[in-house]
Parts: sequence; structure tokens; C-alpha cells
Amino acid sequence: MLRATLTALMTCLALPAAALCSGDSFLTQLNKEDRTALTAASESVPYSDGLLWELRRDNKTLTLVGTMHVYDARLEPIRDRALPALQTADLLMVETTADEERAMQEAFVAAPDLYLITDGPTLPDLLEPSVWSKVQDAAADRGLPSFMIAQMQPWYLSLTLGIPACAMADLAAGQRGLDHMLINDAEAADIPIQSLESWEVLIGTLSDSTMEEQLAALALSLLSKADQQAMFVALLDLYFTEQTAAVWTLSEIAARELTDLAEEEAAAQMAETQDVLLNQRNLNWVPVIEAAAAQHDEIVIAFGAAHLPGELGMLTLLEAEGWSITRLP
Repeated sequence: MLRATLTALMTCLALPAAALCSGDSFLTQLNKEDRTALTAASESVPYSDGLLWELRRDNKTLTLVGTMHVYDARLEPIRDRALPALQTADLLMVETTADEERAMQEAFVAAPDLYLITDGPTLPDLLEPSVWSKVQDAAADRGLPSFMIAQMQPWYLSLTLGIPACAMADLAAGQRGLDHMLINDAEAADIPIQSLESWEVLIGTLSDSTMEEQLAALALSLLSKADQQAMFVALLDLYFTEQTAAVWTLSEIAARELTDLAEEEAAAQMAETQDVLLNQRNLNWVPVIEAAAAQHDEIVIAFGAAHLPGELGMLTLLEAEGWSITRLP
């Protein structure tokens, strides 16, 4: 169970994903104002649509692939579209390589205080009884017993509960998403693979907040099982129609309408999440990519699709570095 939970951590980042999640979509529940907000995201956000992009500068080529991190059969055609670039690449870059994941898992086993509360009050003491009850229910839906989650640091539990219950079985069985599909293809072709960030940097980014801030963020994970499943069905619909900017806008709507948070608090939590999980990581990745481009001519870079659009999205940031950008079919 620990390994499956650690895998869930790597899966949660950047774009919520689902494997066995199907049924009603949260998109059908949106009112006119919310639907207008989704449309506005596509009209106002730079590079709001598209999963595959070619970037050129001098004699260098980058191919950016917006991924989701849990398997869905509909990923296969996207993989096929990315394979021509990968077959001629001399480097694949991903958020976290298999080696980095293994190193993180080994570190967590050796040093549980990296993700567990090992001193002082645990979550049943830190949370209001009604909130702790909701946490227990959400964890039970994912096969996680109360004694296991009681000692989890809130940031880690938030990410774990961010995986819908309908996707946990595939995770536990080792079914992985587009990132790992491309990693497998690169390994088979003896193409070098590099992480965009180390696991130490990633964990430092995720855990660098106060206990109060972490507990507040945990509230964003406490959707009912039905609401979360409907939300993930909607996110899948947006991903496979390549509406990457709308993914984040829908997440903001869900935080406001499907949680118990006040509207201002939900907006603040989502803004903080966007800054930590997307914007700051994007800014950190640019020099890593530039350093790799100095050593390699053709690079495929695969990361969660929510990193692509926006003023601080990877496409805008790399365009500012002089890369010309073309959307790939």
C-alpha cells in the first residue's frame, strides 16, 4: 500500500487524471456563468489549446507533449503522434524519471519524517472532528485505513486524496500514463532520459508551507466520491479535446462550488496551488531545458498538460527565450 501511495504522489502533479473514471460529467452541471468562464479561458489565455508543439531555434528542435499521468486507452493515439519526434530525438525530458521515483520511494521508506508526522499532534488532533470524518471517508474510498492517514503530513495526504477512487486500482497495479509510455519507448530505443527536477526539489516545493496552510489546502481534496468522479470525467473530456487552459479554470470552479470553502478562500487556495505546482516549477524548468538544448539537437519534453498554457506557461516562457512555436497535428 505504501508503494501505491507513493506512486499516487507522482501521479497527482499538474493535471488531475483518471483511468476507470466514467459516468456523469461535471461539465453538464455548469451554469451559464461557469460555461462562459471556460470559453473565456480559451479566448484569453496564451496557448490555451493543444497537446503537441514543435519549438525551433537555430538548428535545435524541442517537441513539447502535454501529458496526463494515469493510463487511459485514449492516450494511445497521442502517443502515436509523439513517436515520430521521439524516434529521432537524442534526449527525452520528463518531470520525474523512473530512477528519481525509485530514489524517492527508497528515501521515504528510510526517512518517514519526509512525509509523515513523527512528532507532536497527528491529523485527528489537528482537524475538526467533522473534517477528520470526511478525510476518513475519502481515504476509505481509496483503500487507505485511518491509522495510515492519521500520521500523513497534510500536503502529502492532499495529493493522495487528489487521485479519484476510481483510478486507485490501476495505480496499485502499476498502470501508468503517457509520461511512462514515452519513457518505455525511449528506453526501448536507448534514448537518454532526464528529469526536469530532482525528487528532493519536488518534495521541497510541495512541503514548503506551514501546517496551517497545509491543513487549509487539504480542504480542497475533500470532495464527495460522486463529485470527484464527475469532476475527473470532465477533466478527461477537456484533456482529450486538448482544451488545456480550461482544465485549470474548471478546477477553480470546482474548488468554489464543490467544497465547503468560502469563495474567497477557495480562490486563494487555488491561486497558491497554481503558483506552487505550475508557475514556479515552470520558471525553474526553463534553465534546465536551456542547458539540455546546449548539449542536444532534438529533445522531446513531456509534462502535465496544465504546464503548457498561460502567461507563465512553458510555451510562453520558452517563446520569450527565442524559440519559434508551431502546434503539431
